[in-house]
Amino acid sequence: MPELSLTKDSTSKIRLYFMRGLFALNFLSLFFDNWNQILFPKEQLDVLTGVTISFWAAFSLLNLIGIRFPLKMIPVLLIQFIYKLAWIIGVYRPAYQNDVIDEYLQSFLWVCVAGVVLNLLIIPWKMVYNSYFKGFFKFK
Repeated sequence: MPELSLTKDSTSKIRLYFMRGLFALNFLSLFFDNWNQILFPKEQLDVLTGVTISFWAAFSLLNLIGIRFPLKMIPVLLIQFIYKLAWIIGVYRPAYQNDVIDEYLQSFLWVCVAGVVLNLLIIPWKMVYNSYFKGFFKFK
């Protein structure tokens, strides 16, 4: 198995600062709302809502780790990038095509577009390719 080449040498300091900033933004935007609902529930949540809130709470903590170790936590940014892109394609686009856009879909679209753009700009894609995909189909 090829060794991951997640080193600071190949990533600029400014990119590391931007990555840390994105991890901090993710942490702050997710932590308080989700952990507050877990630790101080006001009502019984249905199963899917409980899973969703629990996922975002865990995701917030992974982003906290990403502030300290941005290169090791690149997969967290990849999850964010992929799910936001998938939401745009799989949820917003069909709603748009069927002319059933409401204010919640429209506002979340801009959250997802901003996330996709920020991730495209901030993720060190060359490192992602070299570390995760370059040797993916090479078997010994």
